[in-house]
Amino acid sequence: MRKIVLYSACSLDSFIARKDHSIDWLFMDGDYGYEDFHQTIDTTLMGHNTYRVVMEMGEFPYKDSKNYVFSRNENVDANEYVTFIHHDVVQFVQHLKTQPGKNIWLIGGGQVNTLLLNYDLIDEMILGLHPTILGDGIPLFAPTAKERNFELAESKSFGNGLLLVTYRKEF
Repeated sequence: MRKIVLYSACSLDSFIARKDHSIDWLFMDGDYGYEDFHQTIDTTLMGHNTYRVVMEMGEFPYKDSKNYVFSRNENVDANEYVTFIHHDVVQFVQHLKTQPGKNIWLIGGGQVNTLLLNYDLIDEMILGLHPTILGDGIPLFAPTAKERNFELAESKSFGNGLLLVTYRKEF
């Protein structure tokens, strides 16, 4: 069965973006394991707000993957590289995990992260912990997240203070 891997950056106070969805505080000057990780996936999952942030960055960066965007809004701007899912997100992801392929990258955001966490669908988390306190913003998980335990699998520190931490679901 394929794994769902939440690969995300977050601040020391667990925010993935500012309230306005900006990510200007992230270190963008290095790879930090991204290319190695990217070789392990062939599918991405993201919420509509995350999709909008990705699209504001310019050319769609995940053209070599199958991409799914979860949105309650059925009137969204289409993209030739994306399939929009409007209903039964959990059932869709459960089915997707059983299909052949590489791992599945849960890009985010916080609402989708929480939904999949609460249904025990996140198998691994790779978090780029940035040495920044935002004080407010979009949390990695919403306050409705259910308690789950993960095991530390790996950690790597970088000279600029970034810590890349990998957690795996306890079985």
